[in-house]
Order: sequence, then structure tokens, then C-alpha cells
Amino acid sequence: MSAAFRKYILTGLLVWLPLAVTVWVLTSVVGLLDGIFAWLIVAAQTVLPASLAPALTKLREIQGLSVIVMVLALLLTGLAVTNIAGQWLVTQSNRVFSNIPIVKSIYNSVKQVSDTLFSSSGQAFRHAVLVQYPRQGAWTIAFVTGKPGGEVAEHLPGDMLTVYVPTTPNPTSGFMLIVPRAEVVELSMSVDEALKYVISMGVVSPPSAPKAHS
Repeated sequence: MSAAFRKYILTGLLVWLPLAVTVWVLTSVVGLLDGIFAWLIVAAQTVLPASLAPALTKLREIQGLSVIVMVLALLLTGLAVTNIAGQWLVTQSNRVFSNIPIVKSIYNSVKQVSDTLFSSSGQAFRHAVLVQYPRQGAWTIAFVTGKPGGEVAEHLPGDMLTVYVPTTPNPTSGFMLIVPRAEVVELSMSVDEALKYVISMGVVSPPSAPKAHS
């Protein structure tokens, strides 16, 4: 195989691989949502009158309808909780789930994490940093998730930060570290640029930080 032939093959692969992976991920997500939507329709058919069964069956056959339904449900939920009645319902539902054994542990943990990650006032995953891991002299990119609190903070000396170190090429798994703030190097790159750098295993380098004018 000639060098030119290998070059063209690799160039074609670099063009099609990101598109293929993107289509595969989106198809998998839509398939998962369609499965959940189909289960909900089957559950509705067992409760609603039999005269509605044909219409529900047709809805089940529409591909991708679950995505539209999910977006509408999220939009309507967001609109509903902006008023007093919606906030009261959310408060009551939180109280119910927080009093169910076993369920309350899962629900409260997920709620705390989601509130921290997606709150507009939170600082989780707002900027990327460099930390030494897994040993002194070896550096990796991490994301600041906050500061240690509670009993953990009582046993730690000085100013500490909690960071998340993602793995390559799958950043959804990683390690939580508590490190001294003095040993953290802050980066000016965005979170998206840092994630691209991690996922590409260092191949896609982020742009250089702008130099301050004297």
C-alpha cells in the first residue's frame, strides 16, 4: 500500500468518523426516547378507553415523536414552575420523594448534583484548570466543581478546591480530587475547548491564551 493511498484513506476517515459517531450517538438517544415513549403509550392504553387505542398506536409508530414530546414537556415544565402554583407543586413533589425510603437517597443525591451543575449561579464546570495527577510532575486538565465542605473541610488544612479529572477519550468518567488552590493552574480556555483537548487525547490543541498588553 503506497503512502499516498494511506494518506487519502486517513483523510477520508477523519472526515467521516466525527459525522458517523455523531449520527450514532443521536440515533441511540432517539431510540432510547422512542422506547420510553412506547412504554408510556402502552401504559396509557391499559388505562384509557379502548376507543383511543388506534390513535395511540399510530402515535407509537411515528419515529422521533418522543423527542418533540420531551422538548415540549421540558418547555411546559419550565414555564409552569415560574409561577407560584408551579413552585408549590415542585415543593410538594420534592417533599414526597424525600420521605420515601431508599428513593429519597437516590433522589436527593441526583437533585443536589443537578442543581449544582445546571444552576446559573453555580460555579461547577465553569472553568478548566491544570493539576498534577497522578503524580508530581505529571499534569492533566481538570474542571473546578467547588470547594470541600462539611466534615471533609474540617480535616483539610488551608484553601482547597474540589476538581473533576476526566478520563480520555470518555470524559463522562473520571476522578474527584481535592487539591490545594496554590497547586492549581487556572486556564483561560473555555470548557468546550478543554473537553475537545481531552477527548482528542491532546491532538486538538486549544488556542494560546491572549497576552496582556503592557
